[in-house]
Parts: sequence; structure tokens; C-alpha cells
Amino acid sequence: MMPSSSSYPKTPPPWLCELPKKDPWSRPFAESLLTHLDLQEGLAVLDVNCGDGIPAFHLAHKVGAAGQVLAIDVSEAQLMRARAVQGPYFPWLDFRREDVKHLPENLGPFDRITGNLSFMFFRPDRETVLHQLVTFLKPDGQLVLTFPSLGTFDSLWQWVDQEMLARGYTAERERLAEYIAERPSAEDARTWLKSGGLERINLAEYPLEVETGAGQEFLHHPLLRGGFLDDVYECFTDQELAESFMQDIAAETSSFVPLIAQRCVMSGWASSLP
Repeated sequence: MMPSSSSYPKTPPPWLCELPKKDPWSRPFAESLLTHLDLQEGLAVLDVNCGDGIPAFHLAHKVGAAGQVLAIDVSEAQLMRARAVQGPYFPWLDFRREDVKHLPENLGPFDRITGNLSFMFFRPDRETVLHQLVTFLKPDGQLVLTFPSLGTFDSLWQWVDQEMLARGYTAERERLAEYIAERPSAEDARTWLKSGGLERINLAEYPLEVETGAGQEFLHHPLLRGGFLDDVYECFTDQELAESFMQDIAAETSSFVPLIAQRCVMSGWASSLP
């Protein structure tokens, strides 16, 4: 049980109520999420795969002390960082370790369910996880999730595919095709929202350019490594070959820039009938 708000400072610092200005990846996605999310004071909100708290703090600010925000993530390290940032503010915001794929039945219900960049972590069976989330919505509740949809960094994937083909990397090329095909499209999301029983479905995509230089700047770019570029490395069983291949790719960034990510926002409403 969270302590009473009476034991906490009433006014959080302005920076805690806003989206971080220096986050070039999570912030743009969160901005698109908030554009589609219908927020009001007093709502109960579930924020899945919350990471370090973008946009959980903003959600807590918007729903106010009469509301509730439960922000969940499977990473205790990220939750610890979020709690450290939270400090004594927003006692109605609770960071809790939960796996979105295995949520307890008594978790909800909620007026709103959100997830910034969370949908990519629903794999391998995104549709099933999505449908389970929907069961925690109150009647007339809204679900809004963001993710980089199919088409993100297409110029890079096409160049990598061409280079694999030219070098005879058949098995690696097949694995790359599997990675790309696994990424959901906006139409996939629309279909899954509909099959989950949601209404007033809306899908929107907003392009986001990621700037990078060549060489090590590309290979260790904070928005590319630890995710998108790692998918290419995982296509190789020989990591020395993978490193040599990626060094060559990194020297040819002019062949596939600009790099465009598709920020996709998926939104739907539960029926007003219980």
C-alpha cells in the first residue's frame, strides 16, 4: 500500500511533469502517444513496459492525486532508476515489477492502458498479449500503444540485404528476412485491435529521422545499437564475420541515409457495455 499523499510535497518540480527534452527516441514516441490518449483527472492508468518512466511521470501529473498510475516493467534495474527519479513525488504513481505476458488477474481494471515503445516487447505472440491487456480495461476505457512499425529503417535493411546477396551470405540473408517479417505493421495492429473487441480504432504513423555519421558513430549509435543493429549481428553464427560485415556497412552510410523510423500509434476503445 502506498503512503498517504499528505506525507509528500504537494508540488513536484516542473521537469518531472514534462517529457525529458534530451531523449531523442522515447520522447518523440511518447509525444505521439499523448496526442491520441484521452487523459483526465481522476483516471486509473496502467503503463506497461514503462522503462525509466517515460511517460509515466507525465501521466501521473495529468491524472492528479485523485487518479492512479501503475507503471510496470520486467526490469527491476529500470524500475529502481524510475523510483530514484520519482523521489517523494506522485504517491499515486506506483512502479512495480510485472511481466506484461503474465499479469495477475486482480491487476485491474483501468480507465486507460498505455505503453510507449512497449508493443515490440510483446513478441513472439503480440496478438495474444494484446488481447490479455484488453481484459483489464473498464467499459469505455482506452488503450494506446506506440511502436516502430514495419518500414522503419527500410533503407538500411535493403542495403544490408543487397550486401548479403552480393557476398553469398544465404543463411544470414534468410534470417534477416525473418527478423524483418516479424516486425508488426500498422495494419497488423489494426487487425489485432479489432479481433480483441475494441472499437473506435485509430492507427497513425509519424516519420522520425535518425541522424548518424559513418563508422563507429553508426555502429554505436544509441538509437540503433541494442536493438536494430543487433538484429543484423544475430543473423550471423560467426561473430567475427558479422563484425567485419558491419564495419563495411558502417563505411557506406551515405548509401542508406536518411534513416527514417515510423512512429506508429495504435488506439482503441472498449465497449461502453460491461
